[in-house]
Amino acid sequence: MQRPPERIRAQSRTVSALSVAQLFSGVGNGAGLAIGSLMAVELTGSNVFAGAATAAISVAGALSALPLAALAVKRGRRVALSSGYFLAALGAVGMMLAPVANSFAVLLVGAALLGVGNAANLQARFAATDLADDATRGRDLGLVVWAITIGAVAGPNLIGPGAALGERFGLPPMSGPFLFSVAGMLLAIIVLNIGLRPDPIDLARDWDRADGVAPNAPEVGRRRGSLVNGLVAVRASPGATLGISTIVVAHLVMVGVMSMTPVHLKDMAATPGHAMHGGTADILVVVGFVISLHIAGMYALSPFIGAFADKIGQPRMMLAGQCVLVAAVLVSGIGADSRAAVTVGLVLLGVGWSMATISGSAFLAERVERRRRVLVQGVSDTFMGAAGAIGAAGSGLLLAWLGFAGLGYLCLVFILVVALFCVRELKK
Repeated sequence: MQRPPERIRAQSRTVSALSVAQLFSGVGNGAGLAIGSLMAVELTGSNVFAGAATAAISVAGALSALPLAALAVKRGRRVALSSGYFLAALGAVGMMLAPVANSFAVLLVGAALLGVGNAANLQARFAATDLADDATRGRDLGLVVWAITIGAVAGPNLIGPGAALGERFGLPPMSGPFLFSVAGMLLAIIVLNIGLRPDPIDLARDWDRADGVAPNAPEVGRRRGSLVNGLVAVRASPGATLGISTIVVAHLVMVGVMSMTPVHLKDMAATPGHAMHGGTADILVVVGFVISLHIAGMYALSPFIGAFADKIGQPRMMLAGQCVLVAAVLVSGIGADSRAAVTVGLVLLGVGWSMATISGSAFLAERVERRRRVLVQGVSDTFMGAAGAIGAAGSGLLLAWLGFAGLGYLCLVFILVVALFCVRELKK
């Protein structure tokens, strides 16, 4: 059955607005990922705290995912996403001021607020499914995820120009790039408030009522917290656990390895006689370039991954994502002393994350009833953020204990467990 033209136009407008907002917010988040670990080491003087900023981003993202989902239920996607980006803009200001104040605490607060923006970015992919149908859900979700590519890849590569711009305002080199972060978040808010009118959640509810279907999102219960309600919804949704597990493990592995890569590259450059040996400015440029390639791997192929997942089925794409993640940690582990191998491994890590996250998210949207969908998505993002926090916080200790290669090999255990569950799903 063909969808009415007005519904097609509404979905097209929603995806376009979300995509442009993702582009700008990607610039806002890119600098935090690339510089946060280096800033933490500089302020504390120890590699043990290298994952602290990324952990703060992930913890805040986990804690804010369900409140943002609840806000979306009550006030719509536009208000929820805009609120997340506004707090992230304040976080970028905090990250900018941390080196000026020489304060690790300010860094953590700024990173945490940036994490709320990261949670909003993750929710934007689900917002793309509010008005989508089964035939194009993966594609639409992939388009919104892809849109962050330009901003996210540009973000780390704006480290050099940002440092130069910051010098004009008397800011330290690591503070300047966050000027672009603030601007990106504010532009994202403007786009959302223009493009998401009417709000996709409100439209979806109106369409459901017109079709005689129960509303796509329940009111958040007053007697029980959002997390409890969300977990009840997960238990009532066959397949939700596999979808969430696929998303969570991919994020755990990606954040754990990615957040330690800048530190590993810096340690390589500090080794006398190593090919990467150089000054701080050169190291920052190399780190920015490598991280930008990783982020390109995360987002650049998203539309194709989403469309292909719609064609072959989400479970097959989920399993393929695990295979790529295995290749990523093996390449970067075996070639840990080679910048080229680490770079290739990090790109594969991004592609595997994209395959697992897009297919897992679409699988979740397909298997969960409309009225439970927003809360289950909130639970997914909460666990995703928690996994990222664990990966970021624990990876610093594991790097010191096992080394960069050992960190990747440990991740293999989690990847293989999810792969086995995907195989079991395919045999049903």
